[in-house]
Amino acid sequence: MEHQLWKSILAELRPLCEKHFDPAQRFSMIEILQVWFWAVVHDRPVSWAVQRRHWPPYLHHVPLPSNSTMCRRLRSRCLQHVMKEAAKRVLRSEEQSLVWKIDGKPLVIGNASQDRQAGYGPGVSGQAKGYKLHLILGTSGQIPDWRLAPMNRDERVMAERMISQSTLQGYLTGDGQYDTTTLHRLCDSQGSLQLVSPRRKIYRGRPVSKRHRPSGRLRSIELLEGPGIFGQQLLHRRSDIERYFRRLSGCHAGLNYLPPWVRGYRRVHRWVQAKLMLLMKRPLAA
Repeated sequence: MEHQLWKSILAELRPLCEKHFDPAQRFSMIEILQVWFWAVVHDRPVSWAVQRRHWPPYLHHVPLPSNSTMCRRLRSRCLQHVMKEAAKRVLRSEEQSLVWKIDGKPLVIGNASQDRQAGYGPGVSGQAKGYKLHLILGTSGQIPDWRLAPMNRDERVMAERMISQSTLQGYLTGDGQYDTTTLHRLCDSQGSLQLVSPRRKIYRGRPVSKRHRPSGRLRSIELLEGPGIFGQQLLHRRSDIERYFRRLSGCHAGLNYLPPWVRGYRRVHRWVQAKLMLLMKRPLAA
């Protein structure tokens, strides 16, 4: 399975790398990326992937750069641009979705870690140190936008950034923390995006004043607390993103933790980006 994922992701990267071919480089961009993804798909550091003994015999023809060359080339702007374009191709499907889900997933590291770019914030079972993956998920599994931030960054702030730079249409479902005036106004300004988020329990059932209330927020309350069941059905679909996170964490070579060699925002972002691309290429039954 790992070899099939590795080959499928390289098929997406090869056409983009050919556009940025540099004859002055000893190792081409696709040769750098195939070593990088070999490490990611096996949950190993780059220093492991540059050793010939960790490759099967039928792949001994693959050029292996040194560890220092890998670190330098992975930081290059050209390679980062290619990875960004490849991620857009893989994660964004041409199929449109009517219902979108938004949520965040904690990526915890040890409290003894010296990573200064990580933050302390609410994790799975209390305060934790690390980063958080924020993403918007479509019905067919497409990801129009995702962000990585320290654990202490507010999910509503990250949601504002993603929504403001998106062209989503339909319904955006989230849990109660996304029920803010700012987010509802932002969705209203998009023109064709309705945020569906439940009010806090202490406010449910109480009369709502239309003063200083965005129209989208009133519509959300009407959908969820009115006599119809359409709003509840929309909110029920929000569990799709929870299943996506479980699949992202549970499958082999998934994103169930941040290994000790992935520290610092730049490395964590590159690791998460590769894992999301690999999961999109993984069959649903896997």
